[in-house]
Amino acid sequence: MRRGEGLYYSIDWLTVAIYFLMVIAGWLNIYASIYEPEASQSIFDLSGNSGKQLLFIGISLVIIVVIFVLDFRFFHSFAWIFYGAAIFFLLIVLFVARDINGAKSWIEIAGFRFQPSEFSKVATALALASLINSQNFRMSKWFNFVKAVLIFLVPMGMIILQKDLGTAIVFLGFFLVMYREGMTPIPLVLGIFGVIIFSLTILIETLWLLVGFGTLSVLLIVLIKKNFRNISIVVAAYLMVIGSIYGVDYILNDVLQPHQKDRIELVFNPNSDPLGRGWNLTQSKIAIGSGGLSGKGFLNGTQTKFDFVPEQSTDFIFCTIGEEHGFLGSFLLIALYVVLILRIFQIAERQKWRFGRVYGYSVASILFIHFLINIGMTIGLMPVIGIPLPFFSYGGSSLLAFTVLLFVLLKFDGHRHQLLERG
Repeated sequence: MRRGEGLYYSIDWLTVAIYFLMVIAGWLNIYASIYEPEASQSIFDLSGNSGKQLLFIGISLVIIVVIFVLDFRFFHSFAWIFYGAAIFFLLIVLFVARDINGAKSWIEIAGFRFQPSEFSKVATALALASLINSQNFRMSKWFNFVKAVLIFLVPMGMIILQKDLGTAIVFLGFFLVMYREGMTPIPLVLGIFGVIIFSLTILIETLWLLVGFGTLSVLLIVLIKKNFRNISIVVAAYLMVIGSIYGVDYILNDVLQPHQKDRIELVFNPNSDPLGRGWNLTQSKIAIGSGGLSGKGFLNGTQTKFDFVPEQSTDFIFCTIGEEHGFLGSFLLIALYVVLILRIFQIAERQKWRFGRVYGYSVASILFIHFLINIGMTIGLMPVIGIPLPFFSYGGSSLLAFTVLLFVLLKFDGHRHQLLERG
């Protein structure tokens, strides 16, 4: 049998092994986060989070088999249909979803809940890959750039309307994909500039910011003397800064909910209200720090057991890992993510078609944003915006969506030699 024909797949077993290691470790830590000695609840009890997660793991295995059975061209052929379905369900959510923890993100059917926004990441990755893979597509063309941005801004905007800011932010990771495909670095530079202005607006009074940037602009004008072009650039930059400052001020005071504003401000002043709005973050850091070097041991955590840490089996699962497995366990988890993400970048680069490469970078970018924000918010480096840790946090929608996201890429990778032979 020739390479690339029949049932032969060049499966990347290292990535598969990391996936299963993460999923099993996540399942065990979900059980640890809800474990109560006096309750004696079994890890297999379907009424508990650990039992339900095991059920989701089983469904994930079925999905993996289905993905490998399907023709790899199926995902390319139906990319826009998947995207249209994702937009449809996101629209439905806005009308039928119930408010849960301040967000309307869930659809309930026959007693089962699922979160369309999680699966929309997969559909958006496929649609973006299909667009960029189209004939004569060049990211340098303005119209192409706008079309690519709209592909992920549309679902992102709909998710913002659901008040799920955490999931919406993940879609900004697609800018990294576009940069790899030839996008000018200007949007990334502007993004970094926006973060700086956003941070300064929170830390410093608006008046002092305007005075400071105004003084800097005057000094620059004096230094460049009478060069009209450069003076115009400095003035335009200062006007842009003014607009950005007032824009950020408007978002903070008139757009964001009070609790969202509090979470952002806590990043810059975490000790401002440790017993009030900073309680969750304080307890999160206490739990992680209490684990020391090697942790308290499996099922021996105390901060998570007595509900000091909120959402300990979902958004704050890293607290359980830090408390029970200490610095060494936390380091191992971070190392696994780094290896996985780097491996996905390597898989993406070795694809023989642009569709597979773009999709691979999308997978890596989505995982990276989730990993960065989730761990960052549990240790106080990011606002607490409610975002799961891939493969570790409890939740069927999250696990199934990330499983599809990863194994579709592995399916493409398994057929890369077949594409080479046909090319």
